[in-house]
Amino acid sequence: MMEHTTITTARVKSKSALKHSLIDCDFHQTLKSFDDLKPYMPRVWWPRLSAPEATLPITIFKPIPLSRRDASPGDGLPAGSDPQYAITDALDRYNISRAILTGSLLTVSAHNNPDYAAAVASAFNDYTLDTWLPTDDRWLASILVANQDPITAAREIDRLGSHPRVVQVIMAVSSREPYGQRRFYPIYEAAVRNNLVVALHGGGEGDGINPPISAVGMPTTNFERHNILAIHHMSQLNSIVCEGVFETFPTLKIAFIEGGLAWVPHLMWRMDKNFRGMRGEVPWLRMKPSEYIIEHCRFTTQPIEEPDNEELIQMLRMMRVEKTVMFATDYPHWDNDSPTFVLNKLPEDMRRRVACENAAELYGLHVDELTQGDGGTNCKGSACTDRDRIHLTGSDGINLTSTELTDRDRMNLTGSDDINHTGSERSVGKAGDAR
Repeated sequence: MMEHTTITTARVKSKSALKHSLIDCDFHQTLKSFDDLKPYMPRVWWPRLSAPEATLPITIFKPIPLSRRDASPGDGLPAGSDPQYAITDALDRYNISRAILTGSLLTVSAHNNPDYAAAVASAFNDYTLDTWLPTDDRWLASILVANQDPITAAREIDRLGSHPRVVQVIMAVSSREPYGQRRFYPIYEAAVRNNLVVALHGGGEGDGINPPISAVGMPTTNFERHNILAIHHMSQLNSIVCEGVFETFPTLKIAFIEGGLAWVPHLMWRMDKNFRGMRGEVPWLRMKPSEYIIEHCRFTTQPIEEPDNEELIQMLRMMRVEKTVMFATDYPHWDNDSPTFVLNKLPEDMRRRVACENAAELYGLHVDELTQGDGGTNCKGSACTDRDRIHLTGSDGINLTSTELTDRDRMNLTGSDDINHTGSERSVGKAGDAR
């Protein structure tokens, strides 16, 4: 088992001390080019890497690019492709204690060739471990798997699952079949065997071999598409609970990333209501559906809905925010959220849980609290295993209760001539490519 280690990293000074650690649960690293994968892939696949969109064809026009131009390290390189630049631009800027790398090739699960998809995923995993993790102790990694072949995916999980800085398995939320079905059990078995979270992240909806983006077919515009992306997270959560996955794998935890939050209370209420009248169809469920969700599922803040703040707080309490919600920036995407934008919206009793404690418990991280006059530690819950107890320590950080923002925080969202969202604390630079 991994010995307890305390990792300290130099941080950029800000105007006041950080009251608690900050864990970013969705940080996208990418390639400088697909040629970066060649050292990790059989030569037979190399010609496909030179094709446009080497992972899959894109089926809908997206006028707003996915990543922010100001997050590019320069020299024409993609945003999120240089770990040193990302350290300065995000980790140091916001004093992020840990950032979980979620990658940029989730759409491999939409490819028609399962062997090629698995080879790309495996190569990207090795590239991440070799290129990103050595640059800063704050990076934590995900194992990308292609969902077309769950048995091959399970072998990939076993190959890398014992790495001390790998904390989860990640795959696209889009799939040809619901994730509650038994063909996906090898993925869950491998995740549980390696003490890893399973993360379902938005990506690949309506692309390649996947079903249409919406339940009624293909939308006309990316705006229309973007509004209903959460239906994929809803559908997968509904399937996983109803099919009894958490009864079969009682220690399994699933993180739903980049799917929003407001739909969660609605789905819990609807499932609980129908369970009362239809539970005979699911005799394997021993609890209300909402109880499985609260116990086994976590949800990230980005892209957080933006109603009046009082309504936002009410919605978060309905979904047991103190246990189920984790902070995420979605860096370097065009609609990413800065810590000041999200956490300033929350009262203090929620803020600490969302900023670090919920994620620390889920991923088994040992958090050194940075409250003034308190040098103690806080690691609640059974998730804080000996294998993964890593101290998250920092010096100074952002003031999450301050209204002072940097010029970058005040940047306009300028994805097109008719978009001008000003006066927001959201850290969005000039638009890059829309997911």
